[in-house]
Amino acid sequence: MILEQFGWNGYFEAQACAGIPGRVASANHGRFLVWTANGEVDASVSGLLRRSSPLWPAVGDWVVLREGADVIVKVLERKTKLSRKQPEREVREQVLAANVDVLFIVSGLDRDYNERRIERFLVIARESGARPVVLLNKSDLADELGLDLAAVVARTAALSPGTRVVPLSALSDHGLDALPELVAPGETAALIGSSGVGKSTILNRLLGDERQRTNAVRAWDSRGRHTTTTRELFTMPGGWLLMDLPGLREVQLWATTEDLADSFDDIKELAGACRFRDCAHTGEPGCAVGAAGLDPARLANYLKMQGELANLKQKIAPRPARDNQPKRKMTKRSSRPHLNHDS
Repeated sequence: MILEQFGWNGYFEAQACAGIPGRVASANHGRFLVWTANGEVDASVSGLLRRSSPLWPAVGDWVVLREGADVIVKVLERKTKLSRKQPEREVREQVLAANVDVLFIVSGLDRDYNERRIERFLVIARESGARPVVLLNKSDLADELGLDLAAVVARTAALSPGTRVVPLSALSDHGLDALPELVAPGETAALIGSSGVGKSTILNRLLGDERQRTNAVRAWDSRGRHTTTTRELFTMPGGWLLMDLPGLREVQLWATTEDLADSFDDIKELAGACRFRDCAHTGEPGCAVGAAGLDPARLANYLKMQGELANLKQKIAPRPARDNQPKRKMTKRSSRPHLNHDS
């Protein structure tokens, strides 16, 4: 096996150290399938890495294995990182995938299609450093659903000018031939979206093999069960790699307000013309954003995500260190006014 086929390049080679480099192809309960130049290795994590490293191996990571042992001793610095807030009360990051170059955001043109959810995925892509591409699957249902496909594509493209939008039908293979052209040999792409949008079907069609199990969606709401339960990396014809991610029920952001602003270029540009520098775009006088006639739902979604990220920043901000000096005893002061006996 040649490491370059798995995405190895000068960025990772510059971090090389003693040991055997490899790429994490899948993970399952603390065990990791690692691709190396000598073949696949079923590896665990060293105790030192478990105790002291801030990085825990994720699918797509480049790692270093100990010579003579199937043990991961180091995780190399990531080029990109796809993350979300862990969907629970505890405020912490969940790394979904590492070193992804292209993020295929998959939305079904049935009842799954939701512009506000697509906007969230676009923010996640912006934060990760991957190039986003929106895939509108089930285009064969457009006529049946009474959709103007060209109008839906144009409306989706307007959410993030410059982002490629590809209508396709995984069942009929229509539009799938455009995807390999968007990923260079040695690059890694990932499929992300809700359950039932057809991610596993897209993967199987591109591979020409039924590698991932698929299920039909429910008729009444077009939702599907989690057919993909683990993150896994696949080598594709043409020399690129594709990762199928489990469907996400929650898309909680792990990003910055700067990432959000960059994902909403129209609002960012208009905000520079607001009368007040700290304008919240909620009806203030002289608000250029409010006067621009933007889609109210788009602006509301932007403000909602802005509030989420401000709250997230407050929760993860480091608390000021407490004074280690012993506290001085406070003398009890009289509540009576001070009397000047000289007067």
